[in-house]
Amino acid sequence: MSESLNRLLADLHAERLATWEPVALQVNIDQRQRLVNEAKVDDFVKAGDTLEPFTLLKVEGGSLSRDALLADGPAVLIFFRFAGCPACNIALPYYQRRLYAQLHALGVPLVAVSPQVPERLVEIKTRHNLELQVASDPDNRLGRRLGILYSFDEASRKAALAKGNGIGETTGTGTWELPQPTVVVIAKDGTVAFADVSPDWLVRTEAEPVLRVVEQLLGQTPLQVAI
Repeated sequence: MSESLNRLLADLHAERLATWEPVALQVNIDQRQRLVNEAKVDDFVKAGDTLEPFTLLKVEGGSLSRDALLADGPAVLIFFRFAGCPACNIALPYYQRRLYAQLHALGVPLVAVSPQVPERLVEIKTRHNLELQVASDPDNRLGRRLGILYSFDEASRKAALAKGNGIGETTGTGTWELPQPTVVVIAKDGTVAFADVSPDWLVRTEAEPVLRVVEQLLGQTPLQVAI
């Protein structure tokens, strides 16, 4: 049985159930449930959408444009919250293990994207020695276009401030907005071939469906009609 990202995230939640103070735990659970309940699914990026040109900032310096990413074929974007997010520190190494080598062999870029400013975002790449690219989405511009942003609710804001600072200080963006975990596969012509948005950040996209879509785009497996 292949490694499951959602099993790893369930283990994280189980650890929190056992170790967190009940009030803090409930704030976390309530925020995630609210995001699920209030998800504006019709606004989410979806297969068939066209992505107009965009520019990301590489954490090592320099920029990464849509056209550069799609120069040789499809590309995969993984949106995550910020470098210090515990679930993101499980998800990105998982995608490194389960996606990077296969996509790299196919010549397909894999880019993890967060609104956090590059000089702070680089931390997650160096911590895990990630070979996949990590890039900043300045001012959440692309995330906003994709309809995947959310803002901290009042209880979560108070909990964050009680610990010392707001998320905008952590990310360097100055706002309470973050992207919901999202995976987008972009075809060479700029259309979205696959999109999966997870309002609950402890539920995320597994590697297998992403690989299947990429292989279909490259003609390595027959296209199957989604039911």
